[in-house]
Amino acid sequence: MNSTDTITTIDSVTLETDDTAAAADAERFYATAFGIGDRVKVRATDAPTSGFRGYTLSLNVAQPADVRLLFERGLAAGATVVKPVEKSLWGVGGNLRAPDGAIWTIATSAKKDSGPATADIERIVLLLGADDIGATKRFYVDRGLAVGKSFGAYVEFTTPGSPILLGLYKRRALAKAAGVPAEGSGSHRLVIDGGGAFTDPDGFAWGTGA
Repeated sequence: MNSTDTITTIDSVTLETDDTAAAADAERFYATAFGIGDRVKVRATDAPTSGFRGYTLSLNVAQPADVRLLFERGLAAGATVVKPVEKSLWGVGGNLRAPDGAIWTIATSAKKDSGPATADIERIVLLLGADDIGATKRFYVDRGLAVGKSFGAYVEFTTPGSPILLGLYKRRALAKAAGVPAEGSGSHRLVIDGGGAFTDPDGFAWGTGA
């Protein structure tokens, strides 16, 4: 391992679309719906993909009203519903599919509102679907990431100061949580920006910025 392999942060993610027009549409979507600026970039690719791409992105917010506000903004900007906003044992949340095909979860652990709705995002979380949680966890620990939480099919790494947090989830469990079939093939249509250029055991590509 050399110094470029060490991960200390995720600066942004690059999502890939079929063509430059779709990339421009997706960039407008993220600016209009979520206001997340350069933390999500979009570019065109000709790499084929089908079905579940093996990852989800999450916007964690403070209260249910914020979930509903961002969910509605996403729909108005061109997203489609994968799972409607609903209450569960862990809080309130729903899943959208963005125009580029990425699945976004908007969620809160709070079950009651504490004030007026805002579009404030507490954190962005990237969850990667792993076939072998143990092997992928070791891969990232060897590259400098510390484990914050680890139980069963879920791992969350600590990346202090990082704009985007990283977690692992068993691929089939992640697909079920996302509300889509687990089957998928081809490109993940995702590049994780930060920590050097390499590919993890599940085929997710890392780069130094697109």
